[in-house]
Amino acid sequence: MGSAFANGLLAALLPCNCVLCGASGPALLCPGCRQQFFAATVPRCPICANPLPPAPVDLEPVPCGRCQAQRPAFDATVAAADYALPVDRLVLQLKFARQLALARLFAGLLADAVQRADAGRHPRPALLCPVPLGLQRLSERGFNQALEIARPLGKALGIAVHAKLAVRVRDTLAQSSTPHGARHANIAHAFAIPERALVEGRHIGLVDDVMSSGETLQELAATLKRHGAARVTNYVFARTPPNTN
Repeated sequence: MGSAFANGLLAALLPCNCVLCGASGPALLCPGCRQQFFAATVPRCPICANPLPPAPVDLEPVPCGRCQAQRPAFDATVAAADYALPVDRLVLQLKFARQLALARLFAGLLADAVQRADAGRHPRPALLCPVPLGLQRLSERGFNQALEIARPLGKALGIAVHAKLAVRVRDTLAQSSTPHGARHANIAHAFAIPERALVEGRHIGLVDDVMSSGETLQELAATLKRHGAARVTNYVFARTPPNTN
């Protein structure tokens, strides 16, 4: 009781401002913005998380036409929100303004999305693997935003995080600045798995801040599958809508 009272008193004395609308409150995200931007109202492809046309709520979503025509190396994707205004500003603040508190917020929102999407359909991953950065970008930024999200996400979901389950063996151009048609070649053969025994026969969860074209997650999932992974699920905070890929 004492701890709860102290936490409540601290929240009252030091209110936060909502990172989206600026309203004062006890959390980084106010209830209104949480409902508006992160409620589970958009049906998504269960494999790539792209939006689907509205369907009866009692029907399970089916894969989109693209995933049915050419199934990706990953088996499922869970996203907390679309990468669009104003959510995209939060991602930029984390990556380029070192607002690391946002990583915990992203993890909490993503954990909520995972809880909604799971519904007992599939077991949780055995390990979470943050998408690794190249050495040059890691040196420039000073942290890996995927790892910063993965750590609190792992705690929330009860899944161990292995920061070096996958490594990036060559630096690549940023996918966001690479022409869409060149993204596959840019990321090809960029990853390695140091310990096959940690992957073989297991369900691996990949964690990243944003999924755009999906080429990075596709390449990493394919690398994991070549090393014996039984299933790969992507956990991404934001998904770029297909018309802006």
